[in-house]
Amino acid sequence: MGLPLDGIVVVSVEQAVAVPFASRHLADLGAEVIKIERPDTGDFARDYDDVVAGLSAHFVWLNRTKKSVALDLKSADGRQVLNRLLDRCDVFLQNLAPGAMERLGFGAQAVRATRPGLITGDLSGFGDGGPDSDRRAYDLLIQSEAGLLDVTGSPDGAAKVGIPIADIAAGMYLFSAVLTALYERSRTGHGRELRLSMLESLGEWMGFPFYYGRYAGAAPRRSGASHASIAPYGPVRLGDGESRVIAVQNNREWARFAEIVLGDAALATDERFATNPARMAHRDELIGLIETRFGQLTSEAAVRLLNQAQIAHAQQSPPQRLADHPQLIARDRVRQIDSEAGPLVALESPTGAGAWPTRMGRVPALGQDTDEVIAWLGFAPEDPTGSLMKSLAALRSTRR
Repeated sequence: MGLPLDGIVVVSVEQAVAVPFASRHLADLGAEVIKIERPDTGDFARDYDDVVAGLSAHFVWLNRTKKSVALDLKSADGRQVLNRLLDRCDVFLQNLAPGAMERLGFGAQAVRATRPGLITGDLSGFGDGGPDSDRRAYDLLIQSEAGLLDVTGSPDGAAKVGIPIADIAAGMYLFSAVLTALYERSRTGHGRELRLSMLESLGEWMGFPFYYGRYAGAAPRRSGASHASIAPYGPVRLGDGESRVIAVQNNREWARFAEIVLGDAALATDERFATNPARMAHRDELIGLIETRFGQLTSEAAVRLLNQAQIAHAQQSPPQRLADHPQLIARDRVRQIDSEAGPLVALESPTGAGAWPTRMGRVPALGQDTDEVIAWLGFAPEDPTGSLMKSLAALRSTRR
């Protein structure tokens, strides 16, 4: 069986996280993703760090299965190649600085004027129109503007989310918008001009604190690793030094937790703790009771009681253990991918939803596929000439 996006060609002038996240998910489902990079430095995410056998963790995560083509879009030759690529592709994505693609002559309206079936996807920090449309934006700045910093952290201070969540939100909405546009095109024959922003994407994910703050007069208080409006819901230290995250979601679970785990059934009907609003009002007292009890238990004993009471719980683990998680191993979700640094461990994406296998191709070196794509487009070796050919020669020399 083929993959659902086999035959779809995506050209992406992309950098950093948001659009690369979207295009990699399209590649996971079978699309041929051609990533356009600067000939000298490439996507600047290549240089975020070098912890993955000399490669960047962000870049390895976001760019497997793509083809890397090095083009100088400020040169006539580079623009000629991109124009021919757009004639051959189905989807054109970009997240350069606001207005950059328009200045190069590749704005959405310009490229779609003669290509009515083309789907374009522009992603920016704040979106077109309005006073902030020309502002540059990065993940932490959008977390701040969207109010996420106001609800994340501890009572003593704000903290950014530990992953680029604004980029991820925007990338996921771009991914789903492209899929929707491809479906629409299959019925109408017409493409779409998609324009998304990081602020609006993360704003959608901020729905709970938005409504809470809007109608309660203040956002939920920052509560560290515990839930801001449900108790008990968060990490608890055990007697052997380990931590366990527990989650009590309703009063039925609270009654079982009180009787079986805490060993005091009367707490279930105690007016201080009988309902979640009451537990939140007496949260410090509640947490004190729980910590005293859990401090008497080993991890093994705590897990046994939590399972007996049918209370959800989790081990607090570092991210490097994901590839060793017994559930992921049992479900065959740990893979190996190729790269210029050699084989690397990778986690299979959930994009295929268990119905399609995920394409797990190599992480490309800078410009690795330029010659192949130039040939695919039908250019003769001497055509185009000038800056493009010089950049190709330089890249070949660098790769040797």
